Amino acid sequence: MDALSDVLRVMRLKGGVFLHGDYFGPWCLSVQVMPENCAAFLGETAHVIPYHFVLEGRMRVRVEDGSELDLEAGESVLFPRNDPHLLGSDLTLPPIPGEAVVQPPTDGGLATINLGNGGPRTRIVCGFLGADAVRGSPVLGALPAALRIDTRDDPSGDWVRSTFRYAAERIAAGHTGSEVLMSKLSELLFVEAIQRYADTLTAEETGWLAALKDPYVSRALALLHARVAEPWTVETLGREVGLSRSALADRFGAILGVPPMQYLATWRIHAAAHELLNSGKSVLQVAQEVGYDSEASFTRAFKRVMEAPPARWRRERQEGTR
Repeated sequence: MDALSDVLRVMRLKGGVFLHGDYFGPWCLSVQVMPENCAAFLGETAHVIPYHFVLEGRMRVRVEDGSELDLEAGESVLFPRNDPHLLGSDLTLPPIPGEAVVQPPTDGGLATINLGNGGPRTRIVCGFLGADAVRGSPVLGALPAALRIDTRDDPSGDWVRSTFRYAAERIAAGHTGSEVLMSKLSELLFVEAIQRYADTLTAEETGWLAALKDPYVSRALALLHARVAEPWTVETLGREVGLSRSALADRFGAILGVPPMQYLATWRIHAAAHELLNSGKSVLQVAQEVGYDSEASFTRAFKRVMEAPPARWRRERQEGTR
């Protein structure tokens, strides 16, 4: 399994769709989706990644960091860290909180928003992804606050545009069963967005996704993820990728900002957290699977990253899903 697939596996992405919006300009909406807003669809989830897909018309998006985007029909935007944001035809208007105008479903379909003053029409479908183990997630930390997906001039993106539009239109029309299709498409949309963003990075850029483009560091990441329990040293890892110990340490640190063994130590805890939540294995079994030879040393390391010892962390997370 490659490093990106491994990170996404541990995040346990779960997709859902929550509303269909119909807007007539001018309009402006403030949005932030909290985990509790999604509980009916996802159950307990640690983190929410909202997205908006434009079915018709156009809209402007502004994130808290000040970045702005213009989106047209067939485009999507995701918010990897769930930053509060504005949507609208005119963002100079006083924003209306999204939760104040959401209408609950009346026929088992989607919640809706109908807003505006008779101007040009914009229709969007809004959804979300739930994710686990996002504390220090290398992927989320490497992405911008708003991630745009524009496939209009890209033949390879036809499947995104056509399939997503088909599913969204069926949901908006009230066809039952389409939510399941859209939830799976949401997961694919996120992966597609990450890959497209990574493709835009240059050789001079740094961060986890940029590391995937470096032939030596990407190989090192693949090995650390594939053989997480191995007693790696920088020297043995360097031999495997074809660099000296010092050359690998310098290259890895320059791109990722942390030494190879520090990265491995953190990743082991993320992999362990996934196993604790998704298996009946004992804490010691999980510890050994990610490279620790004693439960005590694993517990100390786990607590440093997750802020709770593994047994208590698992119990609290499992109780929260009931």
